[in-house]
Amino acid sequence: MLAELQGQIERITFTNEENGFTIAKVKVPGRQDLVCVIGNLMAPMAGEILKMQGEWTNHPKFGEQFKIACYKSMVPASVAGIQRYLGSGLIKGIGPVMAKRIVKKFGKDTLDVIEADVEKLSVVEGIGAKRIRMIKRAWAEQKEIREVMIFLQSHGVGSGYATKIFKQYGNEAIQVVKENPYRLATDIFGIGFVTADRIAEKLGFAKDCEFRARAGILYVLHQLSDEGHVYYPYQPLIEKCREILQIDREVIVKAFGSIALEDLIVIEDLNDGFENFQENNKAVYLAKFHLSETSIARRLRLLLNSLRSLRQIDVDKALGWVQEKLGITLAQKQAEAVKTACGSKVMVLTGRPGTGKTTIINCILKIFQALGVSILLGAPTGRAAKRMSEATGYESKTLHRLLEFSPKKAGFQKNEQHPLDCDLLIVDEFSMVDCILMHHLLKAIPPHATFIMVGDVNQLPSVGAGNVLNDVISSGTVPVVVLNEIFRQARQSSIIVAAHKINSGIVPSFRPSEGELNDFFFIHKEEPEEILELILELVKNRIPDRFGYDPVDDIQVLTPMHKGTVGAGNLNARLQDTLNPSANGISRWGRNFRVRDKVMQIKNNYDKEVFNGDIGRITGIDEEAQELKISFDGRQVDYDFTDLDQVVLAYAVSVHKAQGSQYPAVVIPVHTQHYMLLQRNLIYTGITRGRKLVVMVGTPKALAIAVKNDKTLKRYTRLAERLPG
Repeated sequence: MLAELQGQIERITFTNEENGFTIAKVKVPGRQDLVCVIGNLMAPMAGEILKMQGEWTNHPKFGEQFKIACYKSMVPASVAGIQRYLGSGLIKGIGPVMAKRIVKKFGKDTLDVIEADVEKLSVVEGIGAKRIRMIKRAWAEQKEIREVMIFLQSHGVGSGYATKIFKQYGNEAIQVVKENPYRLATDIFGIGFVTADRIAEKLGFAKDCEFRARAGILYVLHQLSDEGHVYYPYQPLIEKCREILQIDREVIVKAFGSIALEDLIVIEDLNDGFENFQENNKAVYLAKFHLSETSIARRLRLLLNSLRSLRQIDVDKALGWVQEKLGITLAQKQAEAVKTACGSKVMVLTGRPGTGKTTIINCILKIFQALGVSILLGAPTGRAAKRMSEATGYESKTLHRLLEFSPKKAGFQKNEQHPLDCDLLIVDEFSMVDCILMHHLLKAIPPHATFIMVGDVNQLPSVGAGNVLNDVISSGTVPVVVLNEIFRQARQSSIIVAAHKINSGIVPSFRPSEGELNDFFFIHKEEPEEILELILELVKNRIPDRFGYDPVDDIQVLTPMHKGTVGAGNLNARLQDTLNPSANGISRWGRNFRVRDKVMQIKNNYDKEVFNGDIGRITGIDEEAQELKISFDGRQVDYDFTDLDQVVLAYAVSVHKAQGSQYPAVVIPVHTQHYMLLQRNLIYTGITRGRKLVVMVGTPKALAIAVKNDKTLKRYTRLAERLPG
């Protein structure tokens, strides 16, 4: 027999916007103490009155709780309840202070005034025409969102996603979900196939229906592209789809045919002119990746075969001139790199840290500047572009800004019709450039230009699909200069010496040789809990006290994975409490955000001009406007609370996310808990993110496993085979 309970929410202890699970304290008439209620609630608000059915339970740690089975939300009747209800963030434009003023003026009639005659609010101090429009719109939206929430809640969707679904489809939200819930997985960030599939099941869609098979195939291909694959072999792909969808092979094969006819995927014969591929006879691409890969091959060949705009120069004379100008003497490989740049349309310059890539870039810039040509510099991330500017004295832009991405016009504005205005383009940190970005970049490079790709091929490949730098090098179609000599100044850094040893499969000794800086440390701890506690102590006290680095701005914790005791998720929660224990914050999407937190954007947001991997600091939280302000390198960006699933804490980040960035100091946990990700290029990439200090904490065994493991995960791509043409 279900018990009944009615009360007013006093405060929200916890709410997960993904699934609606909430812990709240409720004031029940006749009881002195607050009752703890738990259950799935739709956008719960302090001040809201709930009429609940459920059961009383006794938690061994937290005591008596009321577990909600079902409930009905009721409008508060008391003046205090209305004030609390309005001031809890229910309506954009009304915060606690404004709610108090409104309720003081209208008392118990407040909600009726907002509903029927909102213009009357103008008599309240601080409420003008603009705020009235905002309140009116928010009140109407809130009512409509509630209807959508009621529908979606019954199908297992939490309040946070209900708001996103409403923002995407408006009043048609319920109709869209009923007709094809699988649209949610492709249209809305954060709602994956699994959630859409759960909704579809509750709506009565059969497991073997065509909607589900089609959506499932696209889901699996997107998952594989997230792992770096540009295509996937047909037979293994069918098996993966069968395993995930649990339906017959024939249904999947039929769905492959229908989505191929709609040009959503491309199925290519691997044996058609590509004899290297014997394992399967077909490759399956998402259409955008097939277009990108074939376009890259075609456009790179076109660029290689087009005439240069530069006049012929005496390369040896230019080499002597630039060395005299810069007061340097180039090593043999460095001189070869400068000559190649002067005589080639396209080239790759690669090498490990300390081998002089920046010196070569400066030599090339000096020569081309003397020729009076137009020069552009770029890099995949803001931090990498900033470093390039500092090292060369030339302006460097992110590739998205260089290609002028416009959200309003839905694409890059620089392309074959409107190419970049340059005779020379140099792009640094090229290992980070994925297949899609390379496609857009090549579309915008004018045929007469010289194109130089600079990067460290030993680093992790791009986060996005493809292995572009590696494929270009292995294709043999582009001149490649590999710098491998560490120069005297770089040899003084134990970080750089260790990086070269690790890249060669040698576990470093961590004892600096004579003349080396003591900037690389390994602290042995066996248990994950010990590693965690030491990292907290290192970041908060030991490194700042000894080296003077700021715990938040200068020190970055890098970890191989997201889960586990020393994964990014747990590290961030503990580092936040250690470095920023302020109570001034909000909870959204199961995450706590506080003023002064270090955060990272995890999705390209072209409207805000903030990109995947950008790191910022929270500078303000406005609960009245339901906005959070983040500063990215001094630029303030506003986030609506509903968009905060695009942001995560960044006291600790994955090594992959740190590519293209460098920090004064990095701390890296290394433990066999991360066994699946212990790879040489991951450790190499991690330690080369540290400019002045690297501290590794963990077990020598885990480090040895990583250094010896040079078997990087294979990425399916055909670019290297396509390029020779």
